[in-house]
Amino acid sequence: MSALNLNEDQQDCLQELINVAMGQASDQLARYLDTFVHLKVPSIEQVDAKSLSNSLNDEQMAVAVVSQGFFGYEGIRGEALLIYQPRDSDRLADLLGYEPEELSVEEQIIDLSSILTTTFLNVFAGQIDNQMSYSAPRLLSSTKSLVSEHLHQLSFNWDLALKIKITYQVTDYSFNCDMILLIPESAIINIKTVLNRILDEF
Repeated sequence: MSALNLNEDQQDCLQELINVAMGQASDQLARYLDTFVHLKVPSIEQVDAKSLSNSLNDEQMAVAVVSQGFFGYEGIRGEALLIYQPRDSDRLADLLGYEPEELSVEEQIIDLSSILTTTFLNVFAGQIDNQMSYSAPRLLSSTKSLVSEHLHQLSFNWDLALKIKITYQVTDYSFNCDMILLIPESAIINIKTVLNRILDEF
């Protein structure tokens, strides 16, 4: 087993932290958006940079991908990717309560991405006595193309990463999007240290 791999206890601990954060984040988002938000059980796996697009289903079409970096204490950091499908792009204004033509679709996507990313990660950070800061969200592309073509605009300076995939479903608007958290190899070791500390407390 690679030293970067999570053992069973560590993976279970991380899964539970994410599940709790998802529950609280979905409640906060529901209040903010004034509608029910459902988050599917996340998947957690280790990926390498070369196979990332394959693991995200690179044959899938996306109308936009937004990237936002996050940085916490104890060397915890990563990149959040929000992936939007073409069928959902026309529902953003209604979802966010904007008037027609108030903001461009690109601005709406960036706005929603920041809300989804920071809401979840702030709750997650609170559980591990951490605090996150964020880079400005960056719209990789607003043209309908394969997910892999969007990802080509990113430069990954890591070989391995922990990939956490969370799917948001907003029922009143039949809206779905995927949030992918990528935690690079150097930060995986730091995540394991935090998980071990939590496990030792039980």
